[in-house]
Amino acid sequence: MKPRVLALDFDGTIADNGRIDVDVVAAIQEARHAGLLVVLVTGRVLRDLDALLPSPAPFDAVVAENGAVLRLPTLPAPIPLCDPPDPRFLEELQRHRIPHQHGLCIVDADAEVAPEIVEIIRNLGLPLAITFNLSRLMVLPHGVSKASGLQEVFWRLRISVHNAIAVGNAENDHDMLAACEIGAAVAWGSEELKRRADEVVPGHDPRAVAAYIRDILSLPRLPPTRLGRRRVRFGTSETGEPFDFAVRGRNILVGGDPKSGKSWMAGALCEQLILQRYSLCILDPEGDYSCLEALPSVIVYPVDNKDTSLRPLERTLTHPDLSLVLDMSAAPREDKPLLVRRLLTVVNRRRRQTGLPHRVVVDEAHYFLTRFDDPELFDHELGGYLLVTYRISDLSPDVLRACEAVVVTRVADRRQALALLTLAPGLAITEGLALLADLAIDEAVLLPGALESGASAMRFRVIPRLASHVRHRRKYADVPVRPGHEFVFTQRGRPTGTRAGAIRDLLSAIPELPEDVLQGHLRRGDFHRWIEDVFGDGDLGGAIRSLERNQISDIREALRQVIADRYGQGS
Repeated sequence: MKPRVLALDFDGTIADNGRIDVDVVAAIQEARHAGLLVVLVTGRVLRDLDALLPSPAPFDAVVAENGAVLRLPTLPAPIPLCDPPDPRFLEELQRHRIPHQHGLCIVDADAEVAPEIVEIIRNLGLPLAITFNLSRLMVLPHGVSKASGLQEVFWRLRISVHNAIAVGNAENDHDMLAACEIGAAVAWGSEELKRRADEVVPGHDPRAVAAYIRDILSLPRLPPTRLGRRRVRFGTSETGEPFDFAVRGRNILVGGDPKSGKSWMAGALCEQLILQRYSLCILDPEGDYSCLEALPSVIVYPVDNKDTSLRPLERTLTHPDLSLVLDMSAAPREDKPLLVRRLLTVVNRRRRQTGLPHRVVVDEAHYFLTRFDDPELFDHELGGYLLVTYRISDLSPDVLRACEAVVVTRVADRRQALALLTLAPGLAITEGLALLADLAIDEAVLLPGALESGASAMRFRVIPRLASHVRHRRKYADVPVRPGHEFVFTQRGRPTGTRAGAIRDLLSAIPELPEDVLQGHLRRGDFHRWIEDVFGDGDLGGAIRSLERNQISDIREALRQVIADRYGQGS
């Protein structure tokens, strides 16, 4: 993960008795000069805060009043993010002589008067919530918190929570730390916050935060060992237990034979990342991932080498809530390596600048990643790649070594299996070959060496997909198959001279076929065999098989329609 923003609590985290240490201010400025945005997130009201901050304040945004008020340098005035205190509530506090102060939205009081305030809220029937912060309490509308205020900042500045690090010290920082990719609690703060945090800032007082900030700045990305809270489900283990996998920003390799379920496995991982609002860029040479458009915030973007400008793509990559499927299925195969280079050059440059997208998926990676020393294709410092391939042996050995987790579907090809097993320390060759060849279509194995598998291979049943998945639909609707795999129409055992080299050709030919040619192919089962053997589409093959077996009055139209329903209308 490339950090893009630091969210810092004020009192007790970077400030002691209302004052920020000069070295902390210097570290914050260093972070901003390095391109990080720094957001101050505090329970204080702005009028009190302004008297304590240096001028100009070293922050790109301020979230005050525990998430209720936002101030940005580009705005003429602070923005309340919720309703102001109800006058009846303030009157009751006065009537009960409860000491308090209020800002634009917040009401602040001593924690000891909580029972009286709860009673007032209950009697008035107001939708208010109390948050404790050490010896103080804060009253705000339900749903208002440091996390909600921070998310408003992220939305306005086009920042993702998955590029954010939050640092806090007390009870009112829990939700802020949980909302960000890394939540860090200071060592001198709340014991419960430290227990729940992803990591603890070492030291004894706020001055130690300066060293923590500089440590973050020293790294191009945070290593996977520091990212473990957010998880995706791979499936179920052999014992029936859920098998979860930490996202961690690792490079992941998914390998397996053709039609073994590797794209299904990769797609299932993409679905879960998208639903956790990670931004993905999927380089899809064959059209396998266009079904992901059924998920929220996914755009399928057809590309080929005729696109002289990739500016629209670059603009889309600035939105942290979007994922892109770059569909190259219409491009000729010989054009795809150059096209992938153009795309990855743009994507990797954007990732260096903004940390987006969070993960780059490269299907059919063996065509493109044969070298490691080419940062335009594979930025090993940033990581976060998901590589999918059936020819592991064609990948650069250095690219393979850069993969921090290897997931394998069935592999019967001995050469490819041996290439994979070089990435599985401690797994005996004979045992590994047998394991990889024995996997069912809905099974996979996480090879030894990953944090979850340790020294053992973890066999599991792959989680069901959310979006429908059909292999290469778009590719085989429009793009010719390899020479020798065309459908050859015959009449009384002799070729008619007509061939179908793609689904679209078959759809166009069916209405024009002589009746005896059509019936001959139906009787021999040629249509369903071609669909199953060449395209691996068992579902469509089964539907055609059913038509071939049954007496249907208009078999010609029924055959055309069942293919068109699956792959689109012919031209």
